[in-house]
Amino acid sequence: MENNLTKTYNPKEFEERIYHKWEENGCFRAVVDYSKKPFTIVMPPPNITGQLHMGHALDQTLQDVLTRWKRMQGFNALWLPGSDHASIATEVKVAEKIKNDEGKTKEELGREEFLKRAWEWKETYGGRITEQIRKLGNSCDWERERFTMDEGCSKAVTEVFVRLYEKGLIYRGNRLINWCPSCETSLSDIEVEHEDKSGKYYYIKYPLIDAPDEFICIATTRPETMFGDTAVAVHPDDKRYQHLIGRKVLLPIADREIEIIADEYPDMEKGTGAVKITPAHDPNDFIVGERHNLEKVICMNENATMNKNAGKYEGMDRYACRKLLVKELEEKGYLVKIEETTHSVGACYRCDTVIEPMLSDQWFVKMEELAKPAIEVAKDGRLQHVPERFGKIYLHWLENIKDWCISRQLWWGHRIPAYYCEDCGEIIVSRSTPERCTKCASSKLKQDEDVLDTWFSSGLWPFSTLGWPEETEDLKYFYPTDVLVTGYDIIFFWVIRMVFSGLEQMGDVPFKYVYVHGLVRDEEGRKMSKSLGNGVDPLEIIGQYGADALRFMLMTGITPGNDVRFKTDKLESSRNFANKLWNASRFVLMNIQGDLISEEKAEKMYLDEDKWILSRINSVIQEVTTNMDKFELGMAAQKTYDFIWSEYCDWYIEMVKSRLYGEDEADKDVARYVLIKVLKDMLKLLHPFMPFITEEIWSHLPETDVMLIKESWPEYNQAMDYSREEEKIELIMDVIRAIRNIRAEAETPPSKKLNLVIMAQGKERDHISKGERYIKALANILEISIVQDKKEIPEDAMSSVIRNVEIFITLDELVDFNAEVERLEKERDKLQKEIERVDKKLSNEGFISKAPQSVVDEEKDKRIKYQEMLEKVTERLEIIKRKIG
Repeated sequence: MENNLTKTYNPKEFEERIYHKWEENGCFRAVVDYSKKPFTIVMPPPNITGQLHMGHALDQTLQDVLTRWKRMQGFNALWLPGSDHASIATEVKVAEKIKNDEGKTKEELGREEFLKRAWEWKETYGGRITEQIRKLGNSCDWERERFTMDEGCSKAVTEVFVRLYEKGLIYRGNRLINWCPSCETSLSDIEVEHEDKSGKYYYIKYPLIDAPDEFICIATTRPETMFGDTAVAVHPDDKRYQHLIGRKVLLPIADREIEIIADEYPDMEKGTGAVKITPAHDPNDFIVGERHNLEKVICMNENATMNKNAGKYEGMDRYACRKLLVKELEEKGYLVKIEETTHSVGACYRCDTVIEPMLSDQWFVKMEELAKPAIEVAKDGRLQHVPERFGKIYLHWLENIKDWCISRQLWWGHRIPAYYCEDCGEIIVSRSTPERCTKCASSKLKQDEDVLDTWFSSGLWPFSTLGWPEETEDLKYFYPTDVLVTGYDIIFFWVIRMVFSGLEQMGDVPFKYVYVHGLVRDEEGRKMSKSLGNGVDPLEIIGQYGADALRFMLMTGITPGNDVRFKTDKLESSRNFANKLWNASRFVLMNIQGDLISEEKAEKMYLDEDKWILSRINSVIQEVTTNMDKFELGMAAQKTYDFIWSEYCDWYIEMVKSRLYGEDEADKDVARYVLIKVLKDMLKLLHPFMPFITEEIWSHLPETDVMLIKESWPEYNQAMDYSREEEKIELIMDVIRAIRNIRAEAETPPSKKLNLVIMAQGKERDHISKGERYIKALANILEISIVQDKKEIPEDAMSSVIRNVEIFITLDELVDFNAEVERLEKERDKLQKEIERVDKKLSNEGFISKAPQSVVDEEKDKRIKYQEMLEKVTERLEIIKRKIG
């Protein structure tokens, strides 16, 4: 231990050094140890394309707080890090780079060469985000770092695919899927973000074949899809159309005959009650088409241009087609009217392009059977959401889940382990590349071109990272994990998939708790985004304020499931807190001389303030631990802050200063012992939240041979419950606060010494009598008179009442009357001038007629305020002048 904390707190001087020290000493390492209980968190793997943003900072800090706390509690804590290959995002980045550098498309380059470039890109940029998150202080076991496309994870992906296929839970089918025309790949339902947008309802006549002068009118928001219409549907109970059921109409422009069918899908109250049925381009129409065995006509290409079925509009963009088609419908008399409307529009979660429902051959996971156990574990409590309300949302999604489209038309990712025989068409799903067709023995086999949805591999993350499908010691010991920390925005992308995958492959939940946090918003409560330009770079904040200040700002005031606002003043407050702790620790260290006395020796000589602070830290330890157990991390951080700032720094240190500067060496030793003992417990409580500053201070304290990260979490000790001394000291503190309030109200400087009269009886009188030295030192009091009779109370005194105690200070003591008269007269003159200025403005007809009413009202409000202030100043001035005589 070296007593050499620098004069000023500068996190740049030690944060990086301390992190290296933790890593070098294996402080984050977790190995199988059956003598300890494991605690496991798997990091939600950030995308290799990503850069550290404030959402990561919140998510990662929450995980680190829990990991550090559990490690100190004696658990064998493993926080397993890794990154995600992010199929769509990475493919777009790599394709852009190739286009910019070489002027080639990925198709021109070819699959093999493109994948080579993608791996090179991953090696160059993929580790950037994991390097960045180290700056936050993450205590991950970096020796276990995984990647969703590393050899072990890839083996797990293939194994799960094959097992599910063999159980009949994975199938290939021609189904309607969500298609992104920009990324040119399919999307699962939850990769589509829906938003209400302004649009138009187009009312179009479809003439009857057997009566060309008659027609049925339909309403649509997407007229360009009419080239894929194969029927018009009406409700069987709709009396307006019952006579038309079974008859045929002419599809305008396409000049194709389609039938009017009866189906319960149309809403008789919506639009005209008749709907066009386009099975290849609308999910509801697809279901209707299946019921009626309708043809599925595709009228668009994968890039959202029209195909040959659109006739002369072939090759045209869908929106350009819409514009010209509507014009042609109007010219030919088919367009009845156009109405403005608001409707839900689905867009790609990656690029915001409006998706197009598209009929396609894709791979799907049957979800009904897999969802049942995932529902059961949430209902029976084996899986718990924090806060509970997210459990209801989780159940709602699972109870309404559809089959999951898992194939993506990309090259970067886990290639689907399915092989097609070019001779007989047999599909072979295999763990390894087959040499011959299992049906006809042909060697002409071709692997499926598509890759799996990114969420397929990340859904296996809690067990694939621990060695599955091998039965490793890690898997047996660390699985199931304990907590999954995640934002509410990806519960359905990720959490649901992990739960059903864990239950299906491991027979147990992947984690016991799902801790759900909100988003980090800007000061105005807006979501941080590139378009708004309101994002805040955590690395810049760390550079300016230090990682501890950022972490603590994110943790204080946070409640599970709710958004948190990034506030600069809150960040500065966290930095100020770190500075206060640094200065207090430095003061304590400067007053330590030689070895500390033993606890046994110190406890025999404790004074009341010693017992009070020891009792308070004991209570805070119990409260903070309870909060942590309940995932109330924000509350735990706030209680730790309040104790350190107020009780330790503002009160206890001030109380013991006179002892440290006194002559009684034995008493000095006791004060030093208590200062260090409480400081150590404070640093332990604060360490999960502010790891760097606490570790740095800890390294300078006496009798600290072990790094703080490896120290034990403090525990509540019944023997340290000094409730009687707490009551005494808290009464004294209330008295001092009351005196300070009287000074402030009377505008008496803190430096002026005062005499005090206190009326108290019983135990309160005894407490105050024994605490006189604190009151005199901390409230700058010269003499204290403790009285029992009201007759002994001085006249013309300011007073305060607290807990059966009355405090009096005479006005003569508080106020220099002549100086106060001079001050008040200046204040009066100033207010009179302000009133004259406002009156002049309000009597000016030009101002009244030209200024906005809000400005005029503001001046009137000022006039009222100034008048009220003048009356108070005048009244006080008269009272003091009468007193002077």
